Amino acid sequence: MIGLNMKDSVETLVAAYIGLGSNLDNPVAQINSARTAIGSIEGVSELAFSSLYHSLPMGPQDQPDYVNAALCIETCLTPLALLRSLQAIETMQGRVRKEERWGARTLDLDILLYGDQEIDVSDLKVPHTGISERSFVLYPLFEIAPRLIIPGKGVLADLVAKCPLNGLRQMA
Repeated sequence: MIGLNMKDSVETLVAAYIGLGSNLDNPVAQINSARTAIGSIEGVSELAFSSLYHSLPMGPQDQPDYVNAALCIETCLTPLALLRSLQAIETMQGRVRKEERWGARTLDLDILLYGDQEIDVSDLKVPHTGISERSFVLYPLFEIAPRLIIPGKGVLADLVAKCPLNGLRQMA
């Protein structure tokens, strides 16, 4: 369990959405392990989890395909405390941060949404960059929160309607 101190928490619970992705070292197991680890963070409880989705890699195409999912949590953690906790889980699961953008990775955990907040600080941008154009984010989100409104972007259902699948498919 990852610990919590007072400066890491907010007074009211906030719904946050996390994108999960992996394309190395048994991606399905990586996603499932991350889900369990996120649920063990003090101040976090799971509300909904999407199906797993198979997606083509973004960026360099000389890497394995991805497995993606979306998770809705309720948390009392601040956005930056949540980010630190997610990055600790990535590290525990073998993620090595490289300068290469969109490269292969054991695990990628992104805060997609944090309540209805728009956040733009050096370490964190919420809604997540590119959220409104990425099928591997929009479709899993839509599965668990079809009435969601993305701050500054619009109604999720409208964004999904405009976003081609680009090879995305729900896994059995």
